[in-house]
Amino acid sequence: MSRWRLAAPIDDIRAALRAGPIVPDRFALATLVEVDGSAPRNVGAQMFITDHEYWGFLSGGCIEADVARHGREALAEGAPRLLRYGEGSPWIDIKLACGSGISVLVEPVAADEPAVAALLAGWDARHPVLWSSDGRARFAAASEEAHSDTWDGARYTRLFTPPLRLVLIGEDGAALTAATLAVEMGWDVALIAPGGPEAAPFPGITYHRSDPASALAAIGLDRWTAIAVLSHDREDDERGLAAALQSDAFYVGAIGARARLDARVARLRSHGVSEAAIARLHAPIGLYGFGKAPREVALSLVAEVAQAFQARVAAARSAGVSMSSSAPLSAVSI
Repeated sequence: MSRWRLAAPIDDIRAALRAGPIVPDRFALATLVEVDGSAPRNVGAQMFITDHEYWGFLSGGCIEADVARHGREALAEGAPRLLRYGEGSPWIDIKLACGSGISVLVEPVAADEPAVAALLAGWDARHPVLWSSDGRARFAAASEEAHSDTWDGARYTRLFTPPLRLVLIGEDGAALTAATLAVEMGWDVALIAPGGPEAAPFPGITYHRSDPASALAAIGLDRWTAIAVLSHDREDDERGLAAALQSDAFYVGAIGARARLDARVARLRSHGVSEAAIARLHAPIGLYGFGKAPREVALSLVAEVAQAFQARVAAARSAGVSMSSSAPLSAVSI
């Protein structure tokens, strides 16, 4: 068996539940509920554990195998356990390279629980879901309110936001490379190429051949969606860009030289786009200094979108208190 943890980058248990053709009847969920000091992962990070595999990571590789072992034991026993690693841990043989102390709640979960169904329904409907658990009973419900990930020493609450969706308009090398990178990131990806080839360039994306404005309307734009125009000053692209800027999308960007930006803004005004909406435009697209080659443009775009998305997620979690807590912990011993 390969020792490469190819499933480690899957950072969302919803993706793990959707990853295989068959969802196991039961699985273990490991949640990082407390960090004392610095750590590679933020509180709320999770691992999805079955009898034979596990997804996600909670450290730099220091504890994952041990957490997976505890997950399988929790499945066998049908009871949760709270683990402590690093500072304050009863286990001296497992060290954290960062020198901190972390607490991990491991809980067995039945795949047919109503909370799991609600979590996946939120994924499909693209609305936030508030998940709460004490390790024995779980609750999940749609929530549009800001909420921090919290832990009180006995129960944790985590806000699951919809997955980032990136809509790309264009069919050149930068658009195709950005789509490939975004799929690898685990994002939902839609490609709009008006009059393009009949088949999508590769699997894992949705593909639209209509004009951008019509395609955007068909997709439906929410506050977890980013839109990037990677074609060059076509009139139908401007109409699509106008629709994007007046939507709830958290990011709207367009490729093009700074010297042509004033002309583009004038055309947007002619389409009735307000000054406030125009101010949302990221142009030229991407982070500064990456270069102009297609792969460089694609990488800078994906990086900029990821940065903007983290700001949106942080805003969704801006209420409440930190998941870190000074409440007493009872670490499991072997």
